[in-house]
Amino acid sequence: MSEELVALTSRLVAYETSSPEGVLEAAGFIKGWLEARGIETSSDEVRGLPVLCAEVGPENAPTVVLHGHIDVVPGQPGQFEPRVEGDRFYGRGAYDMKGGLAAMLLTTAAMRGQDKVRVRLGIVGDEESEEEVERGSDHLVDSGFLGDFAITGEPTDLHIGVEAKGVLALRVTVEGTAAHGATPWLGENAVLRAIDVFRSIESLPFARHSSELFDRPSINLGRILGGDALNKVPDRCAIDVDIRYLPDQDPAELLEQVRGIPTAEVEQLFTRPPAVVDRDLPYVRALCAAAANHHGEPASVGRDGASDAVSFLRVGVPAVEFGPLGEGHHGPEEWVSIASLRAYQQTLEAFLHSLPDRLNA
Repeated sequence: MSEELVALTSRLVAYETSSPEGVLEAAGFIKGWLEARGIETSSDEVRGLPVLCAEVGPENAPTVVLHGHIDVVPGQPGQFEPRVEGDRFYGRGAYDMKGGLAAMLLTTAAMRGQDKVRVRLGIVGDEESEEEVERGSDHLVDSGFLGDFAITGEPTDLHIGVEAKGVLALRVTVEGTAAHGATPWLGENAVLRAIDVFRSIESLPFARHSSELFDRPSINLGRILGGDALNKVPDRCAIDVDIRYLPDQDPAELLEQVRGIPTAEVEQLFTRPPAVVDRDLPYVRALCAAAANHHGEPASVGRDGASDAVSFLRVGVPAVEFGPLGEGHHGPEEWVSIASLRAYQQTLEAFLHSLPDRLNA
């Protein structure tokens, strides 16, 4: 199992899927891989990016959606050259989430011959995008690609992600006073003022909020847009601030707090709701039991990143995040544990095979 899993992960990581061209190439490979195993696969697109759908098992059986993405954030060229060091498989997307996707592909193929559960595999190419509308996962759901339960394969270190933060993305613009770069004391530097505003955002009351699964919201200064000449004190600066708020927080209240900062003009770029699922649902408990048999007792955890599971949750389909163990997603040394990939695949297959009996118990 490990050899095939590592080989498939290697193939997926080697596609440079931070670009539309790479996403399309990877999607073509996946479609061919599934069809070579007798699994009919349909392909659609959203904003020119692919949405793949496949399924095995009878239509009238309990239905589980395995849901993932093939796109990644940009990386260094060497990150698309997979390498293995001991148990660690390195490469852009290995942890987020091509290793998990490889396990989902193999799990779907392994479930072809059974007739007790229906497995639907949905793969999108835009999870990492900043688009608020016309998202691949929403398209999946809106086209009727549903089930009784959905598993999004984001990295969770083999724990069960029952909550995920929401997103409030803002552009904050600050004015200054222009002057010659040789006499900066005669002006007011808008870039430096914008940094001060960001520090003020970090100090607002909402930033100190905590909950059972989260110790605080996440606040990141993602972009600085300021200055138009080296020898000029910049008189205008915009910063893009990425706020990941807790499920029990109100994004409108957060926005009001930020807009209360003097001298700052605030524009909302986009927002995405948090994800919350009842950890006592039979499907969640069955997944926990399967994970415990192959890795150890899983915990219910909150995920700091936004979740495409909300696409399913908004139409009443319970969905969790569940993925392998690793580190460094979106960073320079991203890796996934090969042993955890094996445990992940085993858990998915055990969960699916045991599901009918657990639901009837």
